[in-house]
Amino acid sequence: MYRQNNNRYRRNFSRSNRPIRSYDPSNLVNYSVQTSTEEKPYVAVNSFAGFNISETLKRNIAARGYIVPTPIQDQVIPLILEGEDVIGIANTGTGKTAAFLIPLLDEVGKNRNKNILIIIPTRELADQIKNEFIEFARGTNIYCALAIGGTNIHRQMSDLRRNPNFVIGTPGRLKDLIEQRILNLSVFDTIVLDEVDQMVDIGFLASIKYFISLLAAKRQSLFFSATVDGKVKQLLNRFVKNPVTISVKKQDILKNIRHDVIRVSDKIKKIEQLHDLLVKKEFEKVLIFGRTKWGMQRLSDELVDRGFNADVIHGNKRQSQRLRILDRFKRNEIRILLATDVASRGLDIDNVTHVINYDPPESYEVYIHRIGRTGRADKTGTALTFV
Repeated sequence: MYRQNNNRYRRNFSRSNRPIRSYDPSNLVNYSVQTSTEEKPYVAVNSFAGFNISETLKRNIAARGYIVPTPIQDQVIPLILEGEDVIGIANTGTGKTAAFLIPLLDEVGKNRNKNILIIIPTRELADQIKNEFIEFARGTNIYCALAIGGTNIHRQMSDLRRNPNFVIGTPGRLKDLIEQRILNLSVFDTIVLDEVDQMVDIGFLASIKYFISLLAAKRQSLFFSATVDGKVKQLLNRFVKNPVTISVKKQDILKNIRHDVIRVSDKIKKIEQLHDLLVKKEFEKVLIFGRTKWGMQRLSDELVDRGFNADVIHGNKRQSQRLRILDRFKRNEIRILLATDVASRGLDIDNVTHVINYDPPESYEVYIHRIGRTGRADKTGTALTFV
């Protein structure tokens, strides 16, 4: 039962007055993308049943309810099966993970000497890719090792010594394992860089260049990013050779997301405005983004005190805690999840009805990545931003 009118919960949530760079989405209020009658919906050329892949893979795909490939899957899977280098440009939530996992699993099934390295920016995304891998790989006897920070490195070393065909890792832990001579990048004949623009944004450019310098010259290189500009292009020039570029990024503002802003005239009352939203019936499964670890932890504690079923993930949480909280949110054991931008990329969370930017995002790009957690898989969603 939510406690709406108890003054005991009317706390002062004013913040520092230091200026910050932020994006104001006011121009998107009540904005809805008008789908032109001239723009025909995408019609897939392929079906999962028709791809030239193993029957075991097809059964696992069907068990997940996949029938018609998304545009990125439809166009990329055949190219990877043909051994091409690929640049895939697509927004988050378009099915990129399956687009590279399915054909790579098929390749390993035909040649057990193949080794695949998948590099991604965040631990949460790495764990999500591992979970998808497990579902697609059932019955194939193909295994993966996870190499991420915040977890026991000795266990990961033990997993790597078993020579799994797939290694899924984040830059920091991969570098540790390379320096300890546990991981030799020259043995990998296929490399996937996923969410490349985020890796660049959060400071992994030098690490990625270092990894590329250690790779075998003869390899298949797969490169996925929502944007390709500036520093990302530097990596492209080093990473891929005669690539095929597939872009399914028609526009950033997803047509099934309604955008609105919440005007804040008094910072002290900001928490009350949030409270009044969260008690509404339609706010069934809510993801709230904020700027700082401290601010999100404090807000989470306040919401729990008010009787809301909420929890928070941020950089001060142990990796095991973050994954456990995310899993509870996915299983609807938590109705409200608060997060810093560590969670704004790549996470596939079903049925998020609302994304709330309690603190404005730093840029338009961050705004797009945050709100991409709702309105997925042709469902509708709402993005609200406090300004």
